Amino acid sequence: MTGLFQTTREVTVTTLPDEFEALAPPPLLLPGEHLSDYQGLRQAIFADLAPRSAIEWLLAIDVAELSWDVQRYRMLRHKLLETYRQKAIEAALRRIDMVGVDPDFEEQAEYYTRQNALSWRIDHVAATEINARLASYGCDAHTINTEVYVQARDILVLFEGLLNAAQTKRMLLLREIRNQRLASGLMRRPRV
Repeated sequence: MTGLFQTTREVTVTTLPDEFEALAPPPLLLPGEHLSDYQGLRQAIFADLAPRSAIEWLLAIDVAELSWDVQRYRMLRHKLLETYRQKAIEAALRRIDMVGVDPDFEEQAEYYTRQNALSWRIDHVAATEINARLASYGCDAHTINTEVYVQARDILVLFEGLLNAAQTKRMLLLREIRNQRLASGLMRRPRV
């Protein structure tokens, strides 16, 4: 049966068999990542793919690892944009606050500009005041967003490449699982 329901003969185990455990160690987790999240993602993928053979299990393990990588790259990209947003605020403040600063006080003014950008990131009240000040100089959210993407363009290209590569590999693995199933289905059919 190839519909939504599996017959008794087709029911498969969706937890990693012991003999494959050594081939699927958990990834090295970064700060803020949790093993339970990885295991939940992996279990959901195994349940969805329902591997039927050793080859399918190996492919499913790779799909789970690539899926974790995709999630990780997305989260890191998001954090990167937050960091570059602070730098964009700093750059905008520099354009406003550094005009006409005596060269003897530039270093001190730079320090305060960096502190203000940090305050913008961590203090809601400071952020509101800084946003209003920037807006009074014609620097709105779109201007800041543009600055973020200009500053982060090279690293965003890197993350886009990582995401695309992982997603492409994952799609190829899923096609390979499908091909394995089609091939095994053809081999089981009696010839007429």
